[in-house]
Amino acid sequence: MSLKKIASMVGTSISTVSRVLNNTSPTCASKELQDKIWAAAREINYQPNESARSLQKSGTAARSLPHISIILARISSLEEDPFFLELFRDLEVELLKQKASVDHIVYADESFRQNLSDSSGVIILGRCSDKLLGSITAQNRNVVGIWRNPMNFNVDEVVCDGKKAAELAMKYLFSLGHQRIAYIGDCSFESRYVGYCDMLIRNNIPMDFELIKQATGDGEAEFSALLEKKLTGETEFTAVFCANDKTAIHVLKLLKEKKRQLKQPISVISIDNIEASQNTQPYLTTIHIPRSEMAHMAVSLLLDRIAREHREAVRIEFPCRIVERSSCYQQK
Repeated sequence: MSLKKIASMVGTSISTVSRVLNNTSPTCASKELQDKIWAAAREINYQPNESARSLQKSGTAARSLPHISIILARISSLEEDPFFLELFRDLEVELLKQKASVDHIVYADESFRQNLSDSSGVIILGRCSDKLLGSITAQNRNVVGIWRNPMNFNVDEVVCDGKKAAELAMKYLFSLGHQRIAYIGDCSFESRYVGYCDMLIRNNIPMDFELIKQATGDGEAEFSALLEKKLTGETEFTAVFCANDKTAIHVLKLLKEKKRQLKQPISVISIDNIEASQNTQPYLTTIHIPRSEMAHMAVSLLLDRIAREHREAVRIEFPCRIVERSSCYQQK
Protein backbone atom coordinates (compact mmCIF):
# COMPACT_ATOMS: atom_id res chain seq x y z
CA MET A 1 0.00 0.00 0.00
CA SER A 2 1.57 3.29 -1.13
CA LEU A 3 0.21 5.31 1.80
CA LYS A 4 1.85 2.88 4.19
CA LYS A 5 5.13 3.16 2.30
CA ILE A 6 5.06 6.97 2.39
CA ALA A 7 4.22 6.90 6.11
CA SER A 8 7.21 4.63 6.71
CA MET A 9 9.51 6.84 4.62
CA VAL A 10 8.70 10.02 6.55
CA GLY A 11 7.99 8.51 9.97
CA THR A 12 4.35 9.41 10.47
CA SER A 13 0.93 7.73 10.49
CA ILE A 14 -0.98 6.52 7.42
CA SER A 15 -3.94 8.71 8.41
CA THR A 16 -1.75 11.83 8.44
CA VAL A 17 -0.36 10.97 5.00
CA SER A 18 -3.89 10.48 3.68
CA ARG A 19 -5.13 13.79 5.09
CA VAL A 20 -2.17 15.70 3.62
CA LEU A 21 -2.40 14.13 0.15
CA ASN A 22 -6.15 14.63 0.00
CA ASN A 23 -6.03 18.11 1.55
CA THR A 24 -8.80 17.22 3.99
CA SER A 25 -7.10 18.85 6.96
CA PRO A 26 -4.47 21.52 6.12
CA THR A 27 -3.43 21.85 9.79
CA CYS A 28 -2.99 18.12 10.46
CA ALA A 29 0.78 18.31 9.94
CA SER A 30 3.55 20.90 10.12
CA LYS A 31 4.79 22.46 6.92
CA GLU A 32 8.04 20.48 7.21
CA LEU A 33 6.15 17.20 7.49
CA GLN A 34 3.89 18.12 4.57
CA ASP A 35 6.98 18.83 2.46
CA LYS A 36 8.41 15.41 3.33
CA ILE A 37 5.14 13.65 2.52
CA TRP A 38 4.82 15.30 -0.88
CA ALA A 39 8.49 14.65 -1.68
CA ALA A 40 8.03 10.96 -0.85
CA ALA A 41 4.85 10.81 -2.93
CA ARG A 42 6.71 12.22 -5.93
CA GLU A 43 9.64 9.86 -5.36
CA ILE A 44 7.48 6.73 -5.58
CA ASN A 45 5.12 8.26 -8.19
CA TYR A 46 2.18 7.77 -5.82
CA GLN A 47 -1.27 7.32 -7.36
CA PRO A 48 -4.58 6.85 -5.48
CA ASN A 49 -5.71 3.23 -5.15
CA GLU A 50 -8.42 3.55 -7.78
CA SER A 51 -5.96 4.92 -10.32
CA ALA A 52 -3.29 2.35 -9.44
CA ARG A 53 -5.74 -0.56 -9.77
CA SER A 54 -6.91 0.78 -13.11
CA LEU A 55 -3.35 0.91 -14.39
CA GLN A 56 -2.62 -2.63 -13.23
CA LYS A 57 -5.82 -3.94 -14.79
CA SER A 58 -5.18 -2.30 -18.14
CA GLY A 59 -1.49 -3.08 -18.12
CA THR A 60 -0.68 0.56 -18.76
CA ALA A 61 2.68 1.75 -17.51
CA ALA A 62 2.75 4.54 -14.92
CA ARG A 63 4.76 6.72 -17.27
CA SER A 64 1.71 6.95 -19.59
CA LEU A 65 0.03 9.20 -17.02
CA PRO A 66 0.42 12.95 -17.66
CA HIS A 67 3.64 14.25 -16.12
CA ILE A 68 3.49 17.98 -15.44
CA SER A 69 6.34 20.44 -14.82
CA ILE A 70 5.64 23.37 -12.50
CA ILE A 71 7.53 26.62 -13.09
CA LEU A 72 7.83 29.12 -10.22
CA ALA A 73 8.38 32.33 -12.13
CA ARG A 74 8.45 35.00 -9.41
CA ILE A 75 10.19 33.42 -6.45
CA SER A 76 13.45 31.59 -5.84
CA SER A 77 11.99 29.41 -3.08
CA LEU A 78 8.53 28.37 -1.93
CA GLU A 79 9.65 29.30 1.59
CA GLU A 80 9.65 33.01 0.76
CA ASP A 81 6.01 33.33 -0.29
CA PRO A 82 3.22 31.57 1.65
CA PHE A 83 0.64 32.37 -1.03
CA PHE A 84 2.57 30.54 -3.75
CA LEU A 85 3.36 27.72 -1.34
CA GLU A 86 -0.35 27.18 -0.65
CA LEU A 87 -1.18 27.49 -4.36
CA PHE A 88 1.54 24.94 -5.14
CA ARG A 89 0.01 22.55 -2.57
CA ASP A 90 -3.42 23.03 -4.16
CA LEU A 91 -1.90 22.14 -7.52
CA GLU A 92 -0.31 18.96 -6.15
CA VAL A 93 -3.66 17.89 -4.68
CA GLU A 94 -5.49 18.63 -7.94
CA LEU A 95 -2.91 16.81 -10.07
CA LEU A 96 -3.30 13.79 -7.81
CA LYS A 97 -7.10 13.90 -8.21
CA GLN A 98 -6.75 14.15 -11.99
CA LYS A 99 -4.35 11.17 -12.09
CA ALA A 100 -1.37 13.27 -13.13
CA SER A 101 1.98 13.72 -11.41
CA VAL A 102 4.61 16.40 -10.92
CA ASP A 103 7.50 15.80 -13.29
CA HIS A 104 9.80 18.73 -12.43
CA ILE A 105 9.69 21.77 -10.14
CA VAL A 106 11.72 24.54 -11.76
CA TYR A 107 12.54 28.01 -10.46
CA ALA A 108 12.89 30.77 -13.04
CA ASP A 109 16.41 31.65 -11.93
CA GLU A 110 17.57 28.21 -12.98
CA SER A 111 17.49 29.47 -16.59
CA PHE A 112 15.69 26.29 -17.63
CA ARG A 113 18.54 23.88 -17.64
CA GLN A 114 15.82 21.30 -17.07
CA ASN A 115 14.50 19.75 -20.29
CA LEU A 116 10.76 20.48 -20.40
CA SER A 117 10.14 18.67 -23.68
CA ASP A 118 9.82 15.37 -21.82
CA SER A 119 6.88 16.68 -19.75
CA SER A 120 3.29 16.31 -20.93
CA GLY A 121 2.64 19.94 -20.06
CA VAL A 122 3.75 22.95 -18.01
CA ILE A 123 2.05 25.09 -15.36
CA ILE A 124 3.59 28.50 -14.65
CA LEU A 125 2.96 30.10 -11.25
CA GLY A 126 3.34 33.86 -11.21
CA ARG A 127 3.89 36.65 -13.71
CA CYS A 128 6.60 35.96 -16.25
CA SER A 129 8.33 37.92 -19.00
CA ASP A 130 8.01 37.44 -22.76
CA LYS A 131 11.55 36.07 -22.78
CA LEU A 132 10.83 33.55 -20.04
CA LEU A 133 7.62 32.40 -21.70
CA GLY A 134 9.46 32.08 -25.01
CA SER A 135 12.01 29.78 -23.38
CA ILE A 136 9.20 27.62 -22.00
CA THR A 137 7.05 27.40 -25.14
CA ALA A 138 10.12 26.64 -27.25
CA GLN A 139 10.35 23.36 -25.33
CA ASN A 140 6.69 22.60 -24.68
CA ARG A 141 3.53 23.98 -26.29
CA ASN A 142 1.16 22.66 -23.61
CA VAL A 143 1.30 25.56 -21.18
CA VAL A 144 -1.09 27.20 -18.72
CA GLY A 145 -0.25 30.16 -16.50
CA ILE A 146 -1.73 31.08 -13.12
CA TRP A 147 -1.22 34.75 -12.38
CA ARG A 148 -2.98 37.75 -10.93
CA ASN A 149 -3.63 39.67 -14.15
CA PRO A 150 -4.21 38.90 -17.83
CA MET A 151 -0.86 38.76 -19.59
CA ASN A 152 -2.14 38.65 -23.18
CA PHE A 153 0.20 35.80 -24.01
CA ASN A 154 -0.82 33.16 -26.53
CA VAL A 155 -1.20 30.50 -23.82
CA ASP A 156 -4.03 29.37 -21.56
CA GLU A 157 -4.22 31.44 -18.40
CA VAL A 158 -6.14 31.43 -15.13
CA VAL A 159 -6.26 34.81 -13.40
CA CYS A 160 -7.68 36.72 -10.45
CA ASP A 161 -7.19 40.41 -11.20
CA GLY A 162 -4.89 42.04 -8.63
CA LYS A 163 -6.02 45.54 -9.62
CA LYS A 164 -9.65 44.64 -8.92
CA ALA A 165 -8.62 43.10 -5.59
CA ALA A 166 -6.85 46.32 -4.62
CA GLU A 167 -9.85 48.40 -5.64
CA LEU A 168 -12.10 46.22 -3.46
CA ALA A 169 -9.75 46.67 -0.48
CA MET A 170 -9.60 50.44 -0.92
CA LYS A 171 -13.36 50.71 -1.39
CA TYR A 172 -13.82 48.93 1.93
CA LEU A 173 -11.47 51.33 3.72
CA PHE A 174 -13.27 54.31 2.18
CA SER A 175 -16.59 52.91 3.45
CA LEU A 176 -15.14 53.05 6.98
CA GLY A 177 -14.22 56.70 6.54
CA HIS A 178 -10.48 56.35 5.85
CA GLN A 179 -8.71 58.70 3.44
CA ARG A 180 -5.15 58.80 4.76
CA ILE A 181 -4.20 55.29 3.63
CA ALA A 182 -0.60 54.03 3.51
CA TYR A 183 0.58 51.44 0.97
CA ILE A 184 3.26 48.83 1.74
CA GLY A 185 4.32 46.57 -1.12
CA ASP A 186 5.88 46.27 -4.54
CA CYS A 187 5.42 49.40 -6.66
CA SER A 188 7.17 48.20 -9.83
CA PHE A 189 4.69 47.05 -12.50
CA GLU A 190 2.45 45.79 -9.69
CA SER A 191 -1.29 45.77 -10.39
CA ARG A 192 -2.16 46.08 -6.70
CA TYR A 193 -0.25 49.34 -6.49
CA VAL A 194 -2.01 50.56 -9.66
CA GLY A 195 -5.36 49.73 -8.06
CA TYR A 196 -4.39 51.67 -4.92
CA CYS A 197 -3.40 54.75 -6.92
CA ASP A 198 -6.45 54.61 -9.20
CA MET A 199 -8.83 54.50 -6.24
CA LEU A 200 -7.20 57.56 -4.66
CA ILE A 201 -7.47 59.48 -7.94
CA ARG A 202 -11.08 58.42 -8.59
CA ASN A 203 -12.03 59.59 -5.07
CA ASN A 204 -10.22 62.93 -5.42
CA ILE A 205 -7.73 62.08 -2.67
CA PRO A 206 -4.26 63.60 -3.26
CA MET A 207 -1.36 61.17 -3.59
CA ASP A 208 0.99 61.39 -0.61
CA PHE A 209 4.21 59.64 -1.56
CA GLU A 210 5.34 59.75 2.07
CA LEU A 211 2.71 57.06 2.70
CA ILE A 212 3.87 54.80 -0.15
CA LYS A 213 6.65 52.37 0.76
CA GLN A 214 8.30 50.10 -1.77
CA ALA A 215 8.75 46.68 -0.17
CA THR A 216 9.50 43.39 -1.93
CA GLY A 217 10.20 41.46 1.29
CA ASP A 218 8.03 41.33 4.39
CA GLY A 219 7.80 45.15 4.61
CA GLU A 220 8.65 45.24 8.31
CA ALA A 221 11.53 47.72 8.05
CA GLU A 222 9.61 50.02 5.70
CA PHE A 223 6.50 50.13 7.88
CA SER A 224 8.53 50.51 11.07
CA ALA A 225 10.08 53.69 9.68
CA LEU A 226 6.68 55.00 8.60
CA LEU A 227 5.14 54.21 11.98
CA GLU A 228 7.89 56.11 13.80
CA LYS A 229 7.09 59.17 11.69
CA LYS A 230 3.46 58.90 12.68
CA LEU A 231 4.33 58.61 16.36
CA THR A 232 6.53 61.72 16.16
CA GLY A 233 3.86 63.66 14.26
CA GLU A 234 5.84 63.91 11.00
CA THR A 235 3.07 62.21 9.02
CA GLU A 236 -0.46 60.95 9.54
CA PHE A 237 -2.44 57.91 8.35
CA THR A 238 -5.35 55.93 9.75
CA ALA A 239 -5.16 52.79 7.63
CA VAL A 240 -2.63 50.59 5.85
CA PHE A 241 -3.19 48.67 2.64
CA CYS A 242 -0.63 45.87 2.34
CA ALA A 243 -0.04 44.23 -1.04
CA ASN A 244 -0.13 40.75 0.54
CA ASP A 245 -0.96 38.98 3.78
CA LYS A 246 2.68 38.20 4.54
CA THR A 247 3.40 41.94 4.79
CA ALA A 248 0.18 42.62 6.72
CA ILE A 249 1.09 40.04 9.37
CA HIS A 250 4.35 41.90 10.07
CA VAL A 251 2.50 45.24 10.11
CA LEU A 252 0.02 43.92 12.69
CA LYS A 253 2.90 42.70 14.84
CA LEU A 254 4.52 46.15 14.85
CA LEU A 255 1.20 47.85 15.61
CA LYS A 256 0.67 45.53 18.55
CA GLU A 257 4.10 46.46 19.93
CA LYS A 258 3.28 50.20 19.66
CA LYS A 259 -0.36 49.89 20.73
CA ARG A 260 0.02 51.98 23.90
CA GLN A 261 1.58 54.85 21.94
CA LEU A 262 -1.25 55.06 19.41
CA LYS A 263 -4.20 57.32 20.16
CA GLN A 264 -6.52 55.13 18.09
CA PRO A 265 -6.11 51.79 16.30
CA ILE A 266 -4.87 51.71 12.71
CA SER A 267 -6.85 49.65 10.21
CA VAL A 268 -4.99 47.02 8.19
CA ILE A 269 -6.21 45.25 5.06
CA SER A 270 -4.39 43.07 2.52
CA ILE A 271 -4.79 40.53 -0.27
CA ASP A 272 -4.46 36.70 -0.53
CA ASN A 273 -6.26 35.17 2.49
CA ILE A 274 -3.48 32.72 3.32
CA GLU A 275 -4.02 30.29 6.18
CA ALA A 276 -1.95 32.37 8.61
CA SER A 277 -4.28 35.36 8.15
CA GLN A 278 -6.82 33.60 10.37
CA ASN A 279 -4.41 33.44 13.31
CA THR A 280 -3.31 37.06 13.70
CA GLN A 281 -4.19 39.45 16.53
CA PRO A 282 -6.51 41.05 15.55
CA TYR A 283 -7.75 38.71 12.83
CA LEU A 284 -6.73 40.06 9.43
CA THR A 285 -9.28 41.51 7.03
CA THR A 286 -8.17 40.47 3.55
CA ILE A 287 -9.23 39.89 -0.05
CA HIS A 288 -9.72 36.22 -0.81
CA ILE A 289 -7.98 34.81 -3.89
CA PRO A 290 -9.62 31.45 -4.79
CA ARG A 291 -6.45 29.36 -4.95
CA SER A 292 -7.99 25.88 -4.98
CA GLU A 293 -10.48 26.79 -7.71
CA MET A 294 -7.71 28.36 -9.79
CA ALA A 295 -5.56 25.26 -9.35
CA HIS A 296 -8.46 23.01 -10.37
CA MET A 297 -9.17 25.03 -13.51
CA ALA A 298 -5.49 25.26 -14.48
CA VAL A 299 -5.04 21.49 -14.31
CA SER A 300 -8.32 20.88 -16.17
CA LEU A 301 -7.33 23.33 -18.92
CA LEU A 302 -3.89 21.80 -19.28
CA LEU A 303 -5.15 18.22 -19.49
CA ASP A 304 -7.75 19.35 -22.02
CA ARG A 305 -5.02 20.93 -24.16
CA ILE A 306 -2.78 17.88 -23.84
CA ALA A 307 -5.71 15.80 -25.16
CA ARG A 308 -6.06 18.30 -28.07
CA GLU A 309 -9.61 19.12 -27.04
CA HIS A 310 -8.98 22.84 -27.57
CA ARG A 311 -6.40 24.78 -29.57
CA GLU A 312 -7.12 28.47 -29.10
CA ALA A 313 -5.73 30.25 -26.02
CA VAL A 314 -8.26 30.33 -23.17
CA ARG A 315 -8.45 32.90 -20.37
CA ILE A 316 -10.50 32.21 -17.24
CA GLU A 317 -10.83 34.96 -14.63
CA PHE A 318 -11.99 34.25 -11.09
CA PRO A 319 -13.55 36.98 -8.95
CA CYS A 320 -12.11 37.94 -5.58
CA ARG A 321 -14.09 38.73 -2.43
CA ILE A 322 -13.50 40.45 0.86
CA VAL A 323 -13.13 38.47 4.08
CA GLU A 324 -14.16 40.83 6.88
CA ARG A 325 -12.41 40.15 10.16
CA SER A 326 -11.39 42.49 12.96
CA SER A 327 -8.32 44.40 11.73
CA CYS A 328 -10.30 47.30 10.22
CA TYR A 329 -12.10 49.97 12.22
CA GLN A 330 -14.60 52.76 11.58
CA GLN A 331 -12.72 56.05 11.37
CA LYS A 332 -13.86 58.42 14.10
